[in-house]
Amino acid sequence: MKKGIHPDNYRLVAFKDMSNGDVFVTRSTANTREKEVVDGVEYPVVKLEISSSSHPFYTGKMKLVDTAGRVDKFMNRYQKHFDSKKKEAAV
Repeated sequence: MKKGIHPDNYRLVAFKDMSNGDVFVTRSTANTREKEVVDGVEYPVVKLEISSSSHPFYTGKMKLVDTAGRVDKFMNRYQKHFDSKKKEAAV
């Protein structure tokens, strides 16, 4: 590694996954204001929305999230086209 490009202020920090409550401790330079006790030791805490313990790719619980109804919009937009194709196929 190159000298002088990495920070010197590494310390133990607790990262907390807010979606499932899992906490893991690792070294980091992230600035935090909150603290949390993990295994009887107080650590600065960084809150995460998602981590490897809750990410669908790593947990194997892949699910389709279609919040905008994109599939329904597509089907409604091209319904006439699909209907005409069905009629051609039936004849």
